[in-house]
Amino acid sequence: MSNKTPLHAWHQSRNANMADFGGYEMPLWYDSVKKEHLAVLTHAGLFDTSHMAVVRLTGAGAHNLLQRCFSNNLDACIGKKDPRPLRTGRCVYGAFLNESGGVIDDSIVYKISDTQYLAVVNAGMGQTVASHLRGHSGPYDVAIADLTGLTGKIDIQGPLSARILADILADPDAVFTALPYFAFKGHLGTGDLPAVYLKNGTPILLSRSGYTGEFGFELFMAADQVVAAWEAIVAAGFPSGLVACGLAARDSLRGGAVLPLSHQDIGPWPFIHNPWTFALPWAADGQRFTKSFIGDTALLAVKNPKYTLVFAGNDLRKVSIDDPAVVLNREGDEIGRVLTCVSDMGIGYAQGKIFSVASPDKPAGFNPRGLCCGFIRVSTPLNPGDRVRLKDHRRAIDVTIVNDIRPDRTARKAMREMI
Repeated sequence: MSNKTPLHAWHQSRNANMADFGGYEMPLWYDSVKKEHLAVLTHAGLFDTSHMAVVRLTGAGAHNLLQRCFSNNLDACIGKKDPRPLRTGRCVYGAFLNESGGVIDDSIVYKISDTQYLAVVNAGMGQTVASHLRGHSGPYDVAIADLTGLTGKIDIQGPLSARILADILADPDAVFTALPYFAFKGHLGTGDLPAVYLKNGTPILLSRSGYTGEFGFELFMAADQVVAAWEAIVAAGFPSGLVACGLAARDSLRGGAVLPLSHQDIGPWPFIHNPWTFALPWAADGQRFTKSFIGDTALLAVKNPKYTLVFAGNDLRKVSIDDPAVVLNREGDEIGRVLTCVSDMGIGYAQGKIFSVASPDKPAGFNPRGLCCGFIRVSTPLNPGDRVRLKDHRRAIDVTIVNDIRPDRTARKAMREMI
């Protein structure tokens, strides 16, 4: 039997199309995937993400254990030209790897204090990641707790997110001041940061992050507070065009934003030669790592690598990854398989390039039908502009290798531009 989030009854009462995901019965969509997808690009969308798991590390050895087990370098992960350590109130993306360099799960790690961190992992992975950390915790003074079922999570994403949240936060001006991308305020019970409250008194951790590529926030709180917080956001956002969104729109949005899905785009194979190099602690020379971590030797020793690459199609047509779909080169030879193929319904070609419905320079009358996009894993290195064919049992489509997909994403925009 599938697990249920605190919002399960709310979803059913709105006739959401439900399906199992990561052991949870979750909404795929309500009325229309396209409507939900476009709402995030133009207004705001609300996602139930309480299926995600949170692992808490507490103790003087928490930092050193994460340095050993987490792929990113917590001592030099903020800033590209002048890397600085992760400090309290900031979070960073990376992965937990096995000795072979394969992905156990990806994660965002939050620094609550010098002796407390949170690792947010995927649905059903709390126990797995907690066990992995415990298995390597021998030399370290650290307590590890899987908070699955105790912590609830809601994501609000889209350009109007801050304006909507301002109606339900107790002190929005203070909360939104000095809150850049991948920063957070508040905590889950204890921490060095001041608490953040909703107007109804609920304490939350508010993170300037998300899984859509667009401006927005993730809200963490006690599981028994989720329904009240969700309904308050729905009421505050209704006049601004906010809509509840399911996992289908989350998938199409993250695909267009070049964000991987764990256990699909990254998995038990070596976590290297992919678009997410920022999750590894590469030195400036690109030949070594700036720290030692589990899986590092295996990654540097990879021979005959396979390459994960980004593609964009010519229209909405997709292939099925469940078929599975294969990748063919110009000569018709099979060179790999399709990892993700989704339709980003907010983009299209005009004047020889891709625009988004949110692009400030989009041509007059621009009304895109959408483009398929996603990731492939192939045995041959390819360059942007190269063409390949994706084929399942129904159809074959030609796509182009690209560096990026949906332009003019808003996730990194300054807060002052979005309030």
